[in-house]
Amino acid sequence: MAASLGPLVGAIDQGTSSTRFLVFNAETAELLSHHQVEIKQEFPREGWVEQDPMEILNSVYECVEKTCEKMKELNINIANIKVWLDLRTQSTVEHLLEKVPGRNKSFSKFKTGLPLSTYFSAVKLRWLLDNVEEIKKAVEDQRAMFGTIDSWLIWSLTGGKDGGIHCTDVTNASRTMLFNIHSLEWDPELCKFFDIPMEILPTVRSSSEIYGVMKICPSWESGALTGVPISGCLGDQSAALVGQMCFQDGQAKNTYGTGCFLLCNTGQKSVFSEHGLLTTIAYKMGRNKPPFYALEGSVAIAGAVVRWLRDNLGIAKSSQEVEELAAEVGTSYGCYFVPAFSGLYAPYWEPSARGIICGLTQFTNKNHIAFAALEAVCFQTREILDAMNKDCGIPLNQLQVDGGMTNNKILMQLQADILCIPVVKPSMPETTALGAAMAAGAAEGVEVWSLNPGDLTTVTCERFEPQINPEESEYRYARWKKAVMKSMGWEKSETHSNGDISIFYSLPMIFFVMTSMVMLIASKYVSGK
Repeated sequence: MAASLGPLVGAIDQGTSSTRFLVFNAETAELLSHHQVEIKQEFPREGWVEQDPMEILNSVYECVEKTCEKMKELNINIANIKVWLDLRTQSTVEHLLEKVPGRNKSFSKFKTGLPLSTYFSAVKLRWLLDNVEEIKKAVEDQRAMFGTIDSWLIWSLTGGKDGGIHCTDVTNASRTMLFNIHSLEWDPELCKFFDIPMEILPTVRSSSEIYGVMKICPSWESGALTGVPISGCLGDQSAALVGQMCFQDGQAKNTYGTGCFLLCNTGQKSVFSEHGLLTTIAYKMGRNKPPFYALEGSVAIAGAVVRWLRDNLGIAKSSQEVEELAAEVGTSYGCYFVPAFSGLYAPYWEPSARGIICGLTQFTNKNHIAFAALEAVCFQTREILDAMNKDCGIPLNQLQVDGGMTNNKILMQLQADILCIPVVKPSMPETTALGAAMAAGAAEGVEVWSLNPGDLTTVTCERFEPQINPEESEYRYARWKKAVMKSMGWEKSETHSNGDISIFYSLPMIFFVMTSMVMLIASKYVSGK
């Protein structure tokens, strides 16, 4: 007889490099089972990165089915699971800036919280409409829809062309550059500026409510979760903020994934940065609940630099080996690595930058380069933390961290040394999926997970204290800043137009910027091709 553990909540964590489905016990926040499938990235030319949205969707179905099979093997009753769905456009940016007085990239800052950048969805959609005739015609013929990856998954999982629900949540909508983060609506003036028809955009909902129910997937016969409500939706960084239980003003977390993302909860007040950070919606936990806001610093390359060392340079066969190489020397020996593979994001927003390794000598070897790569992740975090401290006015006294890279103990100790404050890592690292599950379980009509502070489960943590003196930290940081200045101004934008209809996104971004793919796939489905 299957064991019943009370309400279970499932979370689909859709990342750049993999898809995962995780199941949590809503009463204890215990992770019960999960399954992960790696997804491919293609690099057809410099600055272009592509992924197949059908591969992503099929990986979601596979993860759901495999996890449910594991649950049955563990004799766990799955009947009560609830589900959550967790630089080719630079020339487009230049053309759009010609329409802005003074070429001011922050012209929409007080509506969207964002600068004009290749980073955000509206620019990608504009590129598609300008460069891919099939897409342009599909929009004109009303055969196309557009949305972020969450909307593609919700639409597909609720039936697709057979009645699928085209919706997103406020956190994902706030990263498109088409959404007014104050009125919580698509902005007509911004849609007009980008020349994007509003009727192709998804309905915007809260982060925690029932959007629809799972439908049977023809390619997976069992349909283990058919009829289960999909009741939560968060951008991955917002989900990590919730999973770290940063519900109070001034609480912050840093996620180390493909990129690196530092978010600080600013409460019900939107704070606009003077130091290169983004203003975004952190979450909205219910239809009639107020939105909460956050400041965000986004680093383009974090875990991706380890993957680059492995796949491109071949100096290591795994992430673990990179850590071992760095540990063997314990220093970069004056070598500094700026991994600006697709430009610099916060706080610079400089697309002309490119990666450099400087300070090389004949003594430098692969161990020093591995150490410098890890150190680069920490220096980038230091830059955005400094900016956040200036904007918030109250310096953080510790940094809460999560993400796959936090398993690297050398990295975590380096981070504490470079920040000169403790770094705190939860013992359960799946905070993004946990936050997503919390939003789903708390939704009206589901209500199996309480978000009241007194009801939240206490999380045990591992703590890393600074082990070098502040003077040494400041010296290394200053050398890093010098290297950053040398990385800038390497590239100028070029216009690429060859009719290629491949799906694309900006390299480092996870989850919420893999956006333009949805419009193309939806147009194919609606047209019946």
